[in-house]
Amino acid sequence: MYVLLGLMAVTGVAVSQQKAAPPAEEEGIIRGGVDLVNILATVRGKNGALLGNLQQSDFKVFEDGKEQEIKYFSRESNLPLTIGMLIDVSGSMDGLIPAEQRAGSKFFEQVLRKDDLAFLISFGKDSELLQDSTNSLRLLERGLGELKLNTPVGGLHPGPVPTMSNQAGTVLYDAVFLAADERLRREAGRKVIILITDGVDTGSRVSRQKAIESAQKADAIIYSIYYNPSIGFGGGDEGTLKRMSEETGGSVFSVGRRENLDELFKQIQDEMRTQYSVSYSPANSVKDGSYRKLEIKMSNKDYKVQARKGYYAIEQE
Repeated sequence: MYVLLGLMAVTGVAVSQQKAAPPAEEEGIIRGGVDLVNILATVRGKNGALLGNLQQSDFKVFEDGKEQEIKYFSRESNLPLTIGMLIDVSGSMDGLIPAEQRAGSKFFEQVLRKDDLAFLISFGKDSELLQDSTNSLRLLERGLGELKLNTPVGGLHPGPVPTMSNQAGTVLYDAVFLAADERLRREAGRKVIILITDGVDTGSRVSRQKAIESAQKADAIIYSIYYNPSIGFGGGDEGTLKRMSEETGGSVFSVGRRENLDELFKQIQDEMRTQYSVSYSPANSVKDGSYRKLEIKMSNKDYKVQARKGYYAIEQE
């Protein structure tokens, strides 16, 4: 078990994808001679069903409002995955921990393939790495078994700024930043953060925007599972989870009477395995660190596309 201490300084990582599969380069990084932006997109039809048999001609890509020429296109259902599962263990999540352990174990058993990796982080008053990146179901199950409440001594209602007498209560943003910047930034392939939380942050050192930025720079998609206990704590913050997921190309799923964690994990799995990779060489090739807005438009207006909203054009060191 490792405890994540402190926060690393944010470093810039631009986004790219190589040709078929050159092993020497990391996906998600612009390097000399290779200047491609890669977007992973999920598309649903008018009835909400996932569409898995579309062609390049169905897609148009725009950067800062200007259409870009698509260089490479493929369905990336078999590209290796690195999954970071981040589980809220603050006081408001007490009743969900047994279900998280069971459903998480089942999810890893169903989704992980031989080239995939996963890691576990719990967060409450601080963040803890329960299991580093591994393909071992046994180690992941052991990590899930170590989930336990992590609340400040001062009670369940800490303020937003941690002090000696007022500790952080739920460091959601810190956990996302650490997962993206320390665990995913240098990984290749597709990268996913799965958040199980009520969306409330109290006491993180980084802001929500900085957490989103770290995920964007790591080329990571955030899938959020929203749990609102509605037991005297003032409810959750689904809006925060929606913002974090939509900005990175993910979705928000809600635990409710009709859908439990098992069903929500199945939906996330379906999305991850039904994606398209769309790559282009940006007309604006200047790597000035600026944020570039991305938009994908579909030839069929009834199709709804889900993809990240932008990237940072930063030169790799």
